Parts: sequence; structure tokens; C-alpha cells
Amino acid sequence: MHSTTQELWTFTDLDTWRGTDIKGFNVQAVDGEIGTVDEATFDIGASFVVVDTGPWIFGKKVLLPAGVVDMVDVTNKKLIVNRTKDEIQKAPEFDPDGYKEEVYRNNIGTYYGERMPAATRR
Repeated sequence: MHSTTQELWTFTDLDTWRGTDIKGFNVQAVDGEIGTVDEATFDIGASFVVVDTGPWIFGKKVLLPAGVVDMVDVTNKKLIVNRTKDEIQKAPEFDPDGYKEEVYRNNIGTYYGERMPAATRR
């Protein structure tokens, strides 16, 4: 697995909040709130967050690779992500039946991997 791909699916500061249940935390994009955490996984090199966008994208859910999460603010129950609302809205549609499958996650990884902030690329 390419290191950039693995980094995309890995939380960067997990040690600071390991063991915290982040379900229900608000998710903040670069330009505003996008919803709340519905589900999170912590598999090494395969972690992600499912966000319930509520009314923002008409009640849809989105899958975000762990690497787009810049910070988890446990005190304020907030995840800060390094993507804009527009980037998240244009991501491949959430597949409630296949979101844990490798093919779907590869599609998501390609989308977000091509849009990694320059400071994160290696």
C-alpha cells in the first residue's frame, strides 16, 4: 500500500483521544459545520468516519477517510476536517450497503487522495 494511501486512512492524532466515543460529535469542515459523526472505525490503515449531514445535504451520509480529520476536540465534542463543504458534497455518494467493501473505499480514497492538501502529500 502506498504510504499516502495508508496515511489517508489513518487518524493523525489518535493517541490524544484514543478510547473516546466520538459518535455524535459535530463535524466542522474548513468553511462550516457539515453534520455529526454517525459511525467511526479505528482499523490500522483503514479508519474512517461516517457523517450524518442532516439537512445540509438533504439527510445524506458521507464517508470521510480518517486522514482528512485534522483534530478531534474532545472538550467541545467536535471533529475538524481539512476539506471544504463543497469537496465533501461532491464526494462519491455514500453506499449504505457497500461502504465497508474495499472497492467502495478505494473509490473514496481516489477522490480524497487526489485532493490531499499540499502540506499532507508525500
